[in-house]
Amino acid sequence: MQLIIMRHGEAGRHSLDHERELTEVGRKQAANVAEKIAQSDSKPSVIWCSPYIRARQTAAIVGDILGVPVKEKSFITPDDDPGRCLDALLENKESPLMLVSHMPLVGSLTTLLSDGHRNGMPFMTAQAVVLDMPVVGPDCATLKTQFLP
Repeated sequence: MQLIIMRHGEAGRHSLDHERELTEVGRKQAANVAEKIAQSDSKPSVIWCSPYIRARQTAAIVGDILGVPVKEKSFITPDDDPGRCLDALLENKESPLMLVSHMPLVGSLTTLLSDGHRNGMPFMTAQAVVLDMPVVGPDCATLKTQFLP
């Protein structure tokens, strides 16, 4: 399975966390990373996104550029357990798959899959990483590449 994990683009700070919207910079970041993914061999078949506005907006931009559908998932918000996401990945049949979510989830999920722990690597806004996994599980992924805004 190939998994692309992306953090949402830059968001404003003047509202409740789940209502924060992308800034103009955040929109450009998302589009820039989507264009890089489009030119790679890592185009997803579907995008899962957090229900928070900034993640939905990022996923919509990426989905439009890549021409792939977006599905909202309630279990990939900032403070959700990466283990719950891992369970969903085990049940998933779509590959390559892209997740658009938030810190600290994107960092902890990436390290859980690639190193077997949940310490969490840092992610810039709109950064995406591509993981290759022969099987889905802790410490089963190899970091193939990353896309920076």
